This record gives sequence, C-alpha cells and structure tokens, in this order.
Amino acid sequence: AEKSLAGALKSLFAVAENYPQLQAAQNFLDLQKQLADTEDKIQAARRFYNGNVRDFNTKQEVFPYNTIAGMFGFKKAEFFEIGEPSERENPQVEF
Repeated sequence: AEKSLAGALKSLFAVAENYPQLQAAQNFLDLQKQLADTEDKIQAARRFYNGNVRDFNTKQEVFPYNTIAGMFGFKKAEFFEIGEPSERENPQVEF
C-alpha cells in the first residue's frame, strides 16, 4: 500500500506540473499537502507497529519472557503487510 500510494502521488504531481492552472488551484494544493501528510502518517504508523512486533517476537525468545509466553500461550505477532491486490488500489479523488 505504501509503494502504491507513493507511486500514485508521484504520478499525480507529475501530471500537475504540466497544468499550471491546476497547480495554482487552492483545492489542489490543499489536496497535495493532505495526501503527503497522510502518506507520512501511514509510513510512521507502519514502522511503529512493525517495530513493536519485532520487539515482541524477540522477547518471546529470551528467558524469562519465553517461559511466560509459553505459560500464557502467546504466539508470534505478524508484521503489517498487504496481501490482497484489491487493497493496493488507489482511491478515486474528485474535486
């Protein structure tokens, strides 16, 4: 999803360069800023989540955490990944 969003944004900004009147429109400028902010937030959230999953999984392999994890039936957590092609589709944006 992250790569799809980044690719879509690059394409959108490349098209906008060919249309100066579009770049001057305040709605488009606001949309550009919001999309870039959203992309940054998604990347940060994914890194935060995957970092916590990595730490959680690592601790389950070290004493005494492995004993506690075994007693309570904790399983390894999975990293955030998008597997479905339909989830990778870019959203439609209309003005």
